[in-house]
Amino acid sequence: MSHQPFTAAALRGAVDLSSLKRPAPQAGPASGAGSTSADGAGLVIEGTDASFRDVVEASATHPVVMVLWSPRLKESADFLTTFGSVARRYAGRFQLVTVDVDANPGILQAFQVQAVPVSFAFVQRQPVPLFEGAQPEAQITAVIDQVLQLASQHGVTGTVAAGDGAEAPEDEVAEPPLPPLHQKAFDAIEAGDLDGAAAAYREALAQSPADTDAKLGLAQVGLLQRTQGVDLQAARAAAAAAPTDVDAQILVADLDLLGGHVEDAFLRLVDTVRVTADADRNKAREHLVELFEVVGVTDERVVKARKSLMSALF
Repeated sequence: MSHQPFTAAALRGAVDLSSLKRPAPQAGPASGAGSTSADGAGLVIEGTDASFRDVVEASATHPVVMVLWSPRLKESADFLTTFGSVARRYAGRFQLVTVDVDANPGILQAFQVQAVPVSFAFVQRQPVPLFEGAQPEAQITAVIDQVLQLASQHGVTGTVAAGDGAEAPEDEVAEPPLPPLHQKAFDAIEAGDLDGAAAAYREALAQSPADTDAKLGLAQVGLLQRTQGVDLQAARAAAAAAPTDVDAQILVADLDLLGGHVEDAFLRLVDTVRVTADADRNKAREHLVELFEVVGVTDERVVKARKSLMSALF
């Protein structure tokens, strides 16, 4: 997804949905057994080739976000868990539909994606691309806020009842509450108060310097602060005109990361390290390491970029 705000122009038929025709009903009492309806029931539901049309129809009433994922990819599954937590915190303001692409080839074909996870929204039955790859929670929250704003502009303001739909699995355990300062930071992010969120995370780190979640949260909020209100096209033009301007390259790398183009962000800063020296080179290196923290140090893209960084340095 572009970092530019959502507009009505984003509501376009960018996805071929013609292959996903509603299947004919099966005879007998077992019809639909074991399936979960996607007609507005539940905060987080499973989408299938058979229920896809219902998902699209539901988006005329409330915003729908669909995540295509694969249980074969741990990063994909972990991202789904994070997205589910976000959906539950929004308490029905949008519905999250998860699609296992291994089991639903029709949806995979319709969206023509090359890799998962990948996320789309639906508003008034029209698809809106969001982002590719697994994203940090702060970025998911920022994008969902844009989706809700877009939906409101188009009169899609319905909500989903948490108690509707299929019951949660018996082995599902309720998530523990966030520590007070973490909750304060999250509430501030939801309210658009990034300075307040950063202050809460700094306070948490002052109390517990080993709080890795607070460190990650602060890095994610910093990313949002640096890119807030920035014109993407102007930033790209400035970076293209000055390839050794570290600040210009850092800004575009931040925008790329926020837009889901993680590898592009890393590559830009690795290249900046190669063509700069001394303080500028160190600044680019330090910022790249900070972005590694935002994405997650075990992410395979981070592992690959670290090797590239070492090559650029030595």
